[in-house]
Amino acid sequence: MGKKIDIARGREALDAVAAARSVGDKPARAELATSVRYLLQLLDEKAPGNSVEVRVPPFGAVQVVQGPRHTRGTPPNVVEMDAATWIDLATGAESWSDAADAGRVHASGTRADLDGLLPLRP
Repeated sequence: MGKKIDIARGREALDAVAAARSVGDKPARAELATSVRYLLQLLDEKAPGNSVEVRVPPFGAVQVVQGPRHTRGTPPNVVEMDAATWIDLATGAESWSDAADAGRVHASGTRADLDGLLPLRP
């Protein structure tokens, strides 16, 4: 996933994104990217593995959750969403079931459910 983002920088980016969103502004792309990648990093630390690929295009993707290793082609278990949805889910601002029911989470595969892993503790 690239260079590890330190806790202070990750939290700073999350705060900047939250501040922009709270007043209806679009977050700065760099802060949004850092926030997404930081939260993906935390998910990887919480649930290391290779059986589920979590994608937040265009900012990042990570393979997590113990289970069968995936090595070629499209993984059998994929979760994909936009940056705002990922940040809301990872920080607990929205529940997995609400986001999934609203169609903001695209999940395929028998293991593609992150409900028990979220929210994270950034």
